[in-house]
Amino acid sequence: MGMLEVQAERVRAGATVEFRPTGTSMVPLVHSRQRVRVAPADPTLLEPGDIVLARVSGTVYLHLVTAVDAPRRRVQISNNRGRVNGWTGHDRVFGICLAVDDVPRPGSSAKVRGAPDTAAPA
Repeated sequence: MGMLEVQAERVRAGATVEFRPTGTSMVPLVHSRQRVRVAPADPTLLEPGDIVLARVSGTVYLHLVTAVDAPRRRVQISNNRGRVNGWTGHDRVFGICLAVDDVPRPGSSAKVRGAPDTAAPA
């Protein structure tokens, strides 16, 4: 089992994790060996531009959401160089990247599974 699979299992179980993924497919958003913080995601709140830890066609990636198909409960996952990995169901989206080298990803904390509702009361 690879490092991303191990982290995906920890996030699936509810943990917020920090790790250093390798590779160049997400440059300049995430450089190889930069520390990322990933928390369990609420996939219904995801939107294009979010960085997620997800399984696509049997492989776990830390890649971008590039499209959302809410009626079919799935998101499209791609790297930051134009390669589309494919569509994956909400049940295979494990976490959302909250920070890269301690720099917060805008809006990501509101998409954590079980996060407090930030909407103003009616």
